[in-house]
Amino acid sequence: MDAGECSTSQPPRPSSAPGSSPASSSAAWAKLVPADPAYPEVEVAEDDAVVCSLVAAPAAAGEEVSWCEIRRNGGDASSATIRNLSSDAIIVDGKIVKQEPVDIKPGSEIVSGPQKEGHLVYTFEIRAAKDQDKNNVKIVLDIENAKCSICLNLWHDVVTVAPCLHNFCNGCFSEWLRRSSSKSHDKSQSAACPQCRTAVQSVGRNHFLHNIEEAILQAFSSLQRSDEEIALLESYASVKSNIVLGKQKNQSRKRPFSRSSDEINNADLPCPQCRTEFGGFRCSPGAAHLQCNGCGGMMPARSDVNIPQKCSGCDKAFCGSYWCSQGVDSSHCNLICSQETFKMISQRHVSRLPDTVHGGNPYEKDITEKCIQQSGKTLQTVISEWISKFDNMEIDRSRLQLNNVDAITSRTYICNHCYNKFIDFLLYWYRVSMPRNLLPPDAVNRESCWYGFMCRTQHHRPDHAKKLNHVCRPTRGNP
Repeated sequence: MDAGECSTSQPPRPSSAPGSSPASSSAAWAKLVPADPAYPEVEVAEDDAVVCSLVAAPAAAGEEVSWCEIRRNGGDASSATIRNLSSDAIIVDGKIVKQEPVDIKPGSEIVSGPQKEGHLVYTFEIRAAKDQDKNNVKIVLDIENAKCSICLNLWHDVVTVAPCLHNFCNGCFSEWLRRSSSKSHDKSQSAACPQCRTAVQSVGRNHFLHNIEEAILQAFSSLQRSDEEIALLESYASVKSNIVLGKQKNQSRKRPFSRSSDEINNADLPCPQCRTEFGGFRCSPGAAHLQCNGCGGMMPARSDVNIPQKCSGCDKAFCGSYWCSQGVDSSHCNLICSQETFKMISQRHVSRLPDTVHGGNPYEKDITEKCIQQSGKTLQTVISEWISKFDNMEIDRSRLQLNNVDAITSRTYICNHCYNKFIDFLLYWYRVSMPRNLLPPDAVNRESCWYGFMCRTQHHRPDHAKKLNHVCRPTRGNP
């Protein structure tokens, strides 16, 4: 579990400490058993390691607080590590513990304060395997590996192509396949995978990955697309069952050899300048090429042009601006991005807040929208003002989650995904610098969450997201 969530006693009690959240009992692997049976046991969840419970006795003398963190030891299922999170010391197996992590095992005695008198005493126990839900399997997955390489968003109705086994949104791949087929003179030829250019023999919906896709959206609601985007994707989707593409030849059982860009011939490399001269340039044989992360098409890697070919925020290649500068459009080749996908920051116009702003917290997004409306300015005006402050180095850039941060200016070319991150960064500082009295009435008296913008609880507990301010720096956990 990341900073920002904590366990709580069972049955759950309301917590007055900012930053707390209830435990997921179905994932509990251990528990703290109080010496006094009048108090409830505290369950420790696999993904919810911060313990939030009563620490003082009697109950009327205290309240639930986050006072320690317990994590299972990876190499030893019969032991764990405890770390003190409170301002006072705690006692573990008779030893005073301040901030350093300490190993514990079943039967370890844990006192929730610097002395037993006036504090609750717990015994650490690990649940037997039979007591745990065997149907729950935890899969560790980098979300970046669950994104479609065509639209760069989380899969929607994921399909898998063979034999390379790359995964795409059904709508994205269907539209890419339609465009490829419309330009192909030989309809019997297999299409090329948008990611690796391997000839695709078949494509089908992947129900296993679809379940993972839904689980990710439940955990990270900020990745959910708008209804308009989903409707557009579903209108493009044409893969309803397994589809065989092109002629099937007798293939070796070996995996196809992945060729370098220099070895790809013009048939596999849909680069307009490999076939025709545009803008006074034509690719020489064996010229190096870049594959666009937006459409999967190819363009020559050139250092003699003024238009960047890679996004400074993510270092990924995008072809829209390059082809526009060369006078090439979709009438010459279907695998070309719109110029809107890769533009200079100062040339962009924003008319609505991205859904991902403020970590996807809809309550913080609504507050920011109200603040802008009350100011009498348009969103574009506010963004332009903060871009000027950014250019003048008036903003701390350490929180900007982009590459080459120090080199970015309003004249830098970045992709849409990085631009949304940039907007989120600017609006964070817009909100942080705003005097409290200018906030909407329902936001003036909110306390700040201990974990600030890093809080994970805000993504799955609407009451927590609404009650506490999350547009702030973390004051607990890793800043």
